Amino acid sequence: MPFDLGPLPLIWLAVACLVAGFVRGYSGFGFSALLIAASSLVTNPLNFVAVVVILETVMSLQAAKGAGPDVDWRRVGWLLGGAAIGLPIGLWILTGVSEDTARAVVSGYVLIMCFVLLAGWRLSREGAGPVNGAMGVVSGLANAPGMGGLPIAAFFAAQPMSASVFRATLIAYFPLLDLYSAPLYWYAGLVSWDTIWASLWLLPITLGANWLGGRHFFGTDPQDFRRFAIVLLAGLALLGLGKALI
Repeated sequence: MPFDLGPLPLIWLAVACLVAGFVRGYSGFGFSALLIAASSLVTNPLNFVAVVVILETVMSLQAAKGAGPDVDWRRVGWLLGGAAIGLPIGLWILTGVSEDTARAVVSGYVLIMCFVLLAGWRLSREGAGPVNGAMGVVSGLANAPGMGGLPIAAFFAAQPMSASVFRATLIAYFPLLDLYSAPLYWYAGLVSWDTIWASLWLLPITLGANWLGGRHFFGTDPQDFRRFAIVLLAGLALLGLGKALI
């Protein structure tokens, strides 16, 4: 069993992956945060950082068809430039702490981001290039535990951006961020044979759920579902924080 997990934790992670994949296909974000938050209840959340990177990359390739014309590539470039600075710093910090501290940090960060997303703050205009670069630094720091998408989703949601551009730009940004992240995760000791086995086991669930979520996205308003996903994520984070404190 990957990461010495028993049958019940594996079932729990399979269900979490199913839900997270559907959310990702529907709204364009949330997969990594949901799966990492769920994994923190049964194992060290850092074990699943590289796993979510692999699964996110495959899902982005799956969802990329038809998204190209809506991608804001200039924004993606600024974000990646900032992330290149933030990620090594975040990994250096996070890999030097205990499992309970890592769990508390991950859960606390998720709760803060959920509050930001639910608050519904709005900007009068879209952020300029340097502002996107600064958010890229934040995203890189947050991607140390595999959750670099949440601050970008919050940043995009606050701007007057269409749902199609929101979703397509996230789909383009994630795999490029993950390609940069992968060798750094390996160097930090976050990649092992357990990472490969867990990824292969969860991949069919992820692809099926992502496909279903993508079909649902085109028929309904994503805003209502996004709020549901954020509340679900906050609940998982509260459970993780409680486990870390206890």
